[in-house]
Amino acid sequence: MISAAFNTLVYEPLYNGLVFFVSLIPSHDVGLAVIALTIVVRFILFPLSRRAIETQIQMKKIAPEVEALKEKFKDKREEQGRAILALYRERGVRPFASFALLLVQLPILIGLYWVFSHGGLPEVNMALLYSFVPVPESIEMVFLGIIAMDGHSILLAALAGVTQFVYTRLSTGKRTPVAQPAGASFSADMARSFDLQVRYILPVMVAVISYYVVAAAPLYWATSNLFMIGQEYLMGRRF
Repeated sequence: MISAAFNTLVYEPLYNGLVFFVSLIPSHDVGLAVIALTIVVRFILFPLSRRAIETQIQMKKIAPEVEALKEKFKDKREEQGRAILALYRERGVRPFASFALLLVQLPILIGLYWVFSHGGLPEVNMALLYSFVPVPESIEMVFLGIIAMDGHSILLAALAGVTQFVYTRLSTGKRTPVAQPAGASFSADMARSFDLQVRYILPVMVAVISYYVVAAAPLYWATSNLFMIGQEYLMGRRF
């Protein structure tokens, strides 16, 4: 049942979207089709991503209040959790908005990987094609005549890692080390550790994983990151 839902809601729409853009682009370049499809997906996900950015801004604003609550209830973890959740509700903060955006993107990445690694292209599977999607005259699998979309690319892997670093740097803001008082909370230490991992380790992981999957996936991820960087600037965020 899960497999059928994935095929219907993710794999087939992605496949048809790619074939549609391949037929629309004069050079029939699959890489350009991936970029076009990514932009469409990002516009569809725009409400979620905007909510995630707004949540990040709100959480930074109330961070001192959250730390004050952690200090106040440092020996009463249950009361601490309830107080922080109450503060989130009072300020209209949705702390899991960023995770929701990530969870939505994962099936898209898996769907793209499936399309290229399981023979969805360059041969067009007519059984999956919607009736209104035209069949391309030809399909060019080498992006700009340089990178095979069904192969591995260290260039696109590096680009995915770099854009992930830039986007994370932009979305989380500049680190401002603050002297911690004696007896600082363990949760504050964990938060700092998580911040460092997101800023520096995550981009490296993205680059490494991107090299071992088909090149279409890091191309999607890099394009998506560039779109999000532009969105951050449009919403007034700066380095």
